[in-house]
Amino acid sequence: MAKLAATGQLAPLARQISTLGGCAHPIRLTGHRTRLDSATGEVLDHFDSGRLPAGELLVRCGNRRATRCPACSAVYRYDTYQLITAGLRGGKTVPTSVAAHPRIFATLTAPGFGPVHNQPDTGRCHCGHTHPDNDPLLGTPLDPDRYDYASAVLWNAHAPALWARFTTHLRREIAKAAGLTQRTLRHHATLSYAKVAEYQKRGQVHFHAVIRLDGPTGPASTPPAWATTQLLDHAVRAAATRTRVHHAGQPQPSAEDAPRPWETGRGGPSVFRFGRQIDVRPIRSMDFTGDGPVTDRHVAAYIAKYATKGAETTTGTLDRRLRFLAELHKYDITDHARRMIHSAWHLATKRRHAHLRLRQWAHMLGFRGHFSTRTRHYSTTLAHLRAERTAWRTGRPEPQTPAKGGTQTEQTDGTPVSDRAGHPTDLAAGHRPGHGHSTGHRPGHRDIAARPDGSDTTLVISH
Repeated sequence: MAKLAATGQLAPLARQISTLGGCAHPIRLTGHRTRLDSATGEVLDHFDSGRLPAGELLVRCGNRRATRCPACSAVYRYDTYQLITAGLRGGKTVPTSVAAHPRIFATLTAPGFGPVHNQPDTGRCHCGHTHPDNDPLLGTPLDPDRYDYASAVLWNAHAPALWARFTTHLRREIAKAAGLTQRTLRHHATLSYAKVAEYQKRGQVHFHAVIRLDGPTGPASTPPAWATTQLLDHAVRAAATRTRVHHAGQPQPSAEDAPRPWETGRGGPSVFRFGRQIDVRPIRSMDFTGDGPVTDRHVAAYIAKYATKGAETTTGTLDRRLRFLAELHKYDITDHARRMIHSAWHLATKRRHAHLRLRQWAHMLGFRGHFSTRTRHYSTTLAHLRAERTAWRTGRPEPQTPAKGGTQTEQTDGTPVSDRAGHPTDLAAGHRPGHGHSTGHRPGHRDIAARPDGSDTTLVISH
């Protein structure tokens, strides 16, 4: 730091670090960038990361996990809150009339794979004790040797397919209740949803979803008269009950012959379904407790909170992948999570489970789907929210901005080089979504980057 202060680079370095917003693990970029006027060939500016105080450009990691980067995960949580809220009350390219559309908040859970320590309504667990909220025994099996770990891991692995099949059945149930066919339903109503996956303490994934009925063209159109909250409630419950997913390579029995989740045995089930606990609540009032309806603000905050949490938060497992099973002894995790990871690792050796990539997702206890998903018509996108934030940042006045046409030689000798997003010396500008298309070559990289006024007259060559 003394050397940097003596050379006048301490202040630029402190400013570069301050732009990270507290990111715990910034990404370090090295390279160069030249901006040219595509019409005249004039060099507008040239930037090299070696001229920065640290010799490299630091950018935020953007990790959504709170255990990996609290600062970036907080931004992800705020963006998710805005995305969910826009689909419930309007705003962010969504009309405010969407608040009058039928919408519900649904929770779909996993079946049981053995008795676990819990907090029943009676207050006393099956073990004979009353567990406080912070008891580490909560969610762990009463008898680990009899717990069906293989089925628990395989259910997590098939949870994304279960959700996809559920949405198919949900559209069928809505069409059936409205007296329509599935083909004609799209001409009358559109199903929109946003869902997030949450881990229970026993290590099983369950889904929270905001489900909404719109008109035929999406949130801007009025839903038909038959589209009510009661119809949506009934359709969700019926679809969740009917949803089945068969293991790949297994014969598909009829619904009557399908084994129940608790009858599948330790060899791994061939049919997967949701648990019997299905919670569906309308979104319209101020109460978020008990069995009452919920508000759009509470729902958005609830979903955004779990968008940044993984299995490591509630189950006590890992937040990163394992290369070798022998690495497991280095981590302080719960015995229950350790057994599930071991089960996933050993199930991966069987050919019939190879497509599930269980070793790659063993740290997630078998779950390999997206934590947060939404339909195209639900609301805005995270990319749109990030673009708005970038536009706001680049619109702010920048001190000591080099004049247009300044070259690298003209920016040396004491003039600090800025690495701010959108600045002429921003090394990563040509690589961001929305900044043009790539026509790259080796060893360099070539992009067409749009100017703030919308004209594509700047040629960006970077590496």
